Amino acid sequence: MFNFFDLLTARYRSHAQAYEPLYDGWSLDQRDPEVIKAWMPVWEWLYHSYFRVQTEGWHHIPPEGKMLIVGTHNGGSASPDTSMFMYDWFRRFGYERLTYGLMHRLAWKIPNVGRLAAPVGAIIAHPKTAIAALRKDAAVLVYPGGAEDMFRPHSLRDRIYFAGRKGFIKLALREEAPIVPAISHGAHDTLMILGDFYQQALQLHEWGVPLWFDPDMGVFPIYLGLPWGVGIGPLPNIPLPIQIHTRVCAPIIFERYGREAASDRDYVDACYEKVCTQMQRELDDLIQCINYTSPSSFPYTFPK
Repeated sequence: MFNFFDLLTARYRSHAQAYEPLYDGWSLDQRDPEVIKAWMPVWEWLYHSYFRVQTEGWHHIPPEGKMLIVGTHNGGSASPDTSMFMYDWFRRFGYERLTYGLMHRLAWKIPNVGRLAAPVGAIIAHPKTAIAALRKDAAVLVYPGGAEDMFRPHSLRDRIYFAGRKGFIKLALREEAPIVPAISHGAHDTLMILGDFYQQALQLHEWGVPLWFDPDMGVFPIYLGLPWGVGIGPLPNIPLPIQIHTRVCAPIIFERYGREAASDRDYVDACYEKVCTQMQRELDDLIQCINYTSPSSFPYTFPK
């Protein structure tokens, strides 16, 4: 009987032998299609049985060439819509089409996270790695809002929130890469984030209370969710089995590209607002479609 855990163990062991240096996220060569293939049964079960994902819009993905896929982080550190998006990608486009995901630099400091993430295509979130990936004609998945987006309060679950970060716009302009928005709904209901108490945590630290988390994380959420009941700080979470809906939107093409355009602050601001506005419009429409469909009609399949 096929045991994907045995296969995963074997592939990761061979990876560890081949890449004795640390998995620090700076290499584009640690991606392993065989490891991705071994993960697919796990993702498949989560996709169909646990999160019951419904998706649409995949015809918007360009058939080839580089692109910057811009998404919103949802669901705390588990971020289940990310892995579900990647499952959809691999089952449609296979394992050989180059795809990378930018992962926060602090995540690479957590023991074994890099060892698990690098073989499935994760690289450190830095302009150098993103540029290198795009110049290999890869699809690069980026979440501009980072931890602030991932742990935004539950009251903001239906909002596009990039925390004012515009580096992805400059990257797209400089490398002349189309932006393909990817939105989702439901993943931010897999826990309930009550609020971000980062400033209060810093104040306690100034009063002599030691911090157990890296201040560079930029967030200190308090949330209700598994396995803690009440999670205090950016602790890992187990997502609740809430249905997730995803949508791939039409590529966004700007009027001007190149280094000059990327250096034009007003133009970058305008492009940023265009992306945020268009993604919010798409998210609002997705939510309206979900609400319009009566619960008795689930499972509902969006057009592919």
